[in-house]
Order: sequence, then C-alpha cells, then structure tokens
Amino acid sequence: MEYPFFAMMARMKYIERWALMRNSVTENISEHSMEVAMLAHCLGIIFNEKCGGNVDLNKLALIGLYHDANEIITGDMPTPVKYHDSGIRDAYKRVEEMANHTLLQKLPDYMRKYYEDVLFMQDGDEELWKLVKAADKLSALIKCMEEEKAGNKEFSTAARTIMKTLRQMGREEVDIFVRDFLPSYSKTLDELQNM
Repeated sequence: MEYPFFAMMARMKYIERWALMRNSVTENISEHSMEVAMLAHCLGIIFNEKCGGNVDLNKLALIGLYHDANEIITGDMPTPVKYHDSGIRDAYKRVEEMANHTLLQKLPDYMRKYYEDVLFMQDGDEELWKLVKAADKLSALIKCMEEEKAGNKEFSTAARTIMKTLRQMGREEVDIFVRDFLPSYSKTLDELQNM
C-alpha cells in the first residue's frame, strides 16, 4: 500500500503566503510553519519558566509545524477575506477541518493517532493552540518587519494591526518575547553578530 501524506507535506513549499501583497521576498507555508514551530516552542519555554505554565514543548512545536498543513488542499486564504465576517470564518473552519481529515486518511492506520493529536485540538490542549496562534501572529509580524526593513511600505498597516492583536492577547510570554527578542529582527547580520 502506498501512502501520500509526506509527499503532500512536501508540497507546502508551493503554497505562497501574502498573495494580496507585493512582497520583496516571497514566503511559503513550509518556511512559515518552521518559523511558527520555533516561535511556539520559544513561547512555551517562556510560558513554563516565567509564567507558571506547564505545557508539553515537543507537542507544541509539532502543532506549530503542522498548523497550516491543510492549506496544501485549501490554499492560503488571505486574512481580510477569511475573517471578513463570522459566516465566512465559520465556513472556512469547516473546510480546514475537512482538509485535515483528508490528510489524516493519507497515513497508514497505525500512524493516524499520532497525527490526529497535532492536526486537531484535543481536550486539554487549548493552551498549546493559543500559544501556536500567538506564534503564528509573531511570524506574521516578523514578515512585516522584514518587508519594511527592505523598504516595502506595503506591510506597514499589517504590522500595526498585528502588533495591536498581539497586545490584545494579554499573554505575558508574548510580551516577554516582544521585549526581549523582537527588537533584534530590525538589526543587520553584522549588528547581530556584534551583540
């Protein structure tokens, strides 16, 4: 029997993000997912060490890694469209869930339970998904900062909107990341090496 799950995952590199914006450098969901996994893991460490949390860092990173996998089937829906109103948002959530079920069926039976745990929110994992959502927003903010640094003003409004959303989350670990790590993203490689 042949199972196409990982061949489909390899196609994440063909799904471009920010389709409605002029990009200095394109970003695909494979690159984005890796960054979200790293950021989620970092937020989880901060949450556990500084905020009294107790989350599974490995599962958190895996959820971040696969959080947009369904876009292999659905494509990347631009945020202004996806969140235009509750009807569109709810319908798209159902489409994403159906896509995740389709992906799960591309695995042998003995593997499905492991991927079901990261493709679908499980009872008790709400905190993990909130951290991944925050990491997803941080990744988007970092993309905006990189575009602005390259002289592309196309992302200025998005940067302000995303920063406002991050602040409204009221999450201490996000505030710590923004304070301690985010400023370095505006520096050059030489500046980073000399810190």
